[in-house]
Amino acid sequence: MDHSSSIVASSDNNSLQAPAAVAAILPLALLTGCGGGGGGGDSAAAPVAAAPPPAATAPVVTPLPTGPSAAEASRFLAQASMGATREQIARVQSLGYAGWLDEQFAVPASGTRWDYLVARGLNNISNKNGEAGADATIWRKLLSSPDTLRQRITFALSEILVTSVSGFSGGWKAFTAAAYLDLLETEAFGNYRRLLEKVSTSPAMGEFLTYRGSVKFRASTGALPDENYARELMQLFTIGLVNLNPDGTPKLVGGQQEETYGLDDIAGLARVFTGWNYDLAGGNTDTPDYKRRPMIVNASAHETGSKTFLGKTIAAGLSGEESLKQALDTIFAHSNMAPFVSRQLIMRLVCSNPSPAYVTRVAAVFNNDGAGARGNLTAVVKAILLDSEARSAPPPSDVRFGKQREPILRFAAWARAFKASSASDAWAVGNTSDPATRLGQSPLRAASVFNFFRPGYVPPNSAVASAGMVAPEFQLTNESSVVGYVNYMQTVVSRGVGDVKGDYSALLPLADTAQLLLDELNLVLAAGQLSTTTMSLLKGAIDAMPSGSDSARTNRIHAALTLVLAAPEFIIQK
Repeated sequence: MDHSSSIVASSDNNSLQAPAAVAAILPLALLTGCGGGGGGGDSAAAPVAAAPPPAATAPVVTPLPTGPSAAEASRFLAQASMGATREQIARVQSLGYAGWLDEQFAVPASGTRWDYLVARGLNNISNKNGEAGADATIWRKLLSSPDTLRQRITFALSEILVTSVSGFSGGWKAFTAAAYLDLLETEAFGNYRRLLEKVSTSPAMGEFLTYRGSVKFRASTGALPDENYARELMQLFTIGLVNLNPDGTPKLVGGQQEETYGLDDIAGLARVFTGWNYDLAGGNTDTPDYKRRPMIVNASAHETGSKTFLGKTIAAGLSGEESLKQALDTIFAHSNMAPFVSRQLIMRLVCSNPSPAYVTRVAAVFNNDGAGARGNLTAVVKAILLDSEARSAPPPSDVRFGKQREPILRFAAWARAFKASSASDAWAVGNTSDPATRLGQSPLRAASVFNFFRPGYVPPNSAVASAGMVAPEFQLTNESSVVGYVNYMQTVVSRGVGDVKGDYSALLPLADTAQLLLDELNLVLAAGQLSTTTMSLLKGAIDAMPSGSDSARTNRIHAALTLVLAAPEFIIQK
């Protein structure tokens, strides 16, 4: 099957010309389960007018003698942001890693997703039963908000404490999504215990995991409390399925793993989540405001009997609010909390297979931030990103380190690097879930509470499996999604999506010289990690294209960008 035959794009009516590079890169991409190539067409139109070439000089970022190099700064930003930019690379070099993090922690949050929807009039009753604006308000923040670290952590949390637009009920789906992501963003640098309480009382989670309106046992009907949230709160959000050592490895008892909880624990905890429902404040659902108020307890529906789980009994007669507090305190005190959550965050930011020592160091900070606080996410994020395992460049031969850059982050890397903007502020990127024609992934649109991919996913019959490793993002990867991603990104690069378009003005002075152009893209997008072989292949493809006019330079930029975005060394974040 000749995948390159389906990859075609144009700009100013001139076809891109990079078939040799496409043919070479796509097999590599398919073998690694990463991206494919770009370009297409057997010929390119000759330049219409020979405009004088601009000066071929790369933008300069001057490293401090004791600071990170530009490539090191770019690699750090691949882990710590929604995508590197020349400005942020310079900032990391100037401030150092810790200084940049401190600056980002202090950056004020930008406007909320909720307020964006209101400003566009989407709180009109006519929009109650639709999703209008959901994707726009989500993409807008991911691609353009200046608090890039906060957005990256919010995105990571949304893939751990999962909800999904398609799983919301009760109307106002866009506002439900906005309220939930605004909640995660507000707590992104806060305390994980407080975050759990806010998530547990959010209408979004109550709808998605179906415990909103759950009632106590009724002998007359046989109705039992809903157990969905009780199960997933323990399994996915806090302590996991098996007891862990401090380094995140399973604790063995008599050579066997030991489960953290059983069916009785689920049933006991489910009693805590009875009676919780919307705070309607007057009973009106004709506006979406109730979707961002925490749920409240209907005392008549709440189970007031004792509740036993994880070896703890919550006494009978307590209020729903007090029962919730004691339940979350019990879970939060579990010895699994620190290694389980720490490992999940490391996997979302840095690498799929962190060493036990790396998990141990981060979990220690989760347990005590140095000032006696447990669950301090600011301290945990710093520990993850400043750890020696994150900051030491792995040898090229070290196949255990790194992770696949998931499609949303690939798209965001392009958007951030080239200052993508929406002139109308509509941010009409839309739902990008289709793997054949779009990214195969769209933010806050996972198919289930298990996220887009399971943290323990192992590609079958693969070198990853033979090495005893996991590769979560590869659960999204197949031949259809590989080619679909490349085709989609080629169109995005050359034409934009909706009125979301990149700004390539800084690349125009480099475009006549393939090496300069590719060096720049390699630095900003791939942290200088494209191999000599890949760079030589891409240089040959770009050198074969016409140059000397603005239209030709634009075509060279589009082709080079598509090929770099398809390169395995970009898609595998090291």
